[in-house]
Amino acid sequence: MAQLITPAELDDLLRSGDVRVLDVRYRLDHPDGSAEHLAGHVPGAVYVDMETELSQHGRPDEGRHPLPPTGELQAAARRWGIGAGDTVVVYDDDRALGASRAWWLLTRSGVADVRILDGGLGAWSAAGFALESGPVVPEPGDVSLTPIADPGLSIDAAAALADSGVLIDVRAAERYRGEVEPVDPIAGHIPGAVNFPTGAYMDGDRFRDAASLRALFATVGVAPGWTAAAYCGSGVTAAQAVFAAEIAGLDLGIYPGSWSQWSCTPGRPIATGAAPAEVTGTV
Repeated sequence: MAQLITPAELDDLLRSGDVRVLDVRYRLDHPDGSAEHLAGHVPGAVYVDMETELSQHGRPDEGRHPLPPTGELQAAARRWGIGAGDTVVVYDDDRALGASRAWWLLTRSGVADVRILDGGLGAWSAAGFALESGPVVPEPGDVSLTPIADPGLSIDAAAALADSGVLIDVRAAERYRGEVEPVDPIAGHIPGAVNFPTGAYMDGDRFRDAASLRALFATVGVAPGWTAAAYCGSGVTAAQAVFAAEIAGLDLGIYPGSWSQWSCTPGRPIATGAAPAEVTGTV
């Protein structure tokens, strides 16, 4: 269940000492947010690294951010100080992109209470709450994680869903159409996928309300009873889409390999332009 928490609610939890806070600052053009974390963060927040803790290094045909093994994720979560039964709050400073990845991994690995700070670090500061600087090294936790209950679609399952269900591509429209590709080797999209850019379900750094999100997802065919999943460049932004869908009361799967895996797998068809299924080439 997607859960948002306001800055005031987080402040109350911090005062009670009954929360673990994770700073998951990450941007595509600046993946290492550790310097920004040291300069200022929510009091007690532990820095979480996208590249080494919320993903693992793999082959190009596994995508840019393969899911970490359960044992490695558990070891990282214990380093972050998470214990059994803890409430966990995650945040970042870029539309909950990194925070959503942490939320998805932890909730799917058995952590029951994981919330995203609504509006991220900017909302915390705007509400008048103080930042602290320097490193945070908590006492190790004892959380036990389970293998991800819903590890997401394989590349073959994503291809099949584009024909039989709803596969949404949440990248910017120009990347979907194949006009630009700043990171991956080939531009375009998975044939049959429909474009639903992340900006549609965000209002600045905040998620839109449930009714608005339900209406927006319906425009691309995501509705109760339909099988649907999301992909992006490397599986990070897709987790944000899953969180938005859950706010709306909808089930949305994820293709973790996303375009970074598809575009590095020889023989896969490529579509370009605004038409979902117009194949114009192959990898």
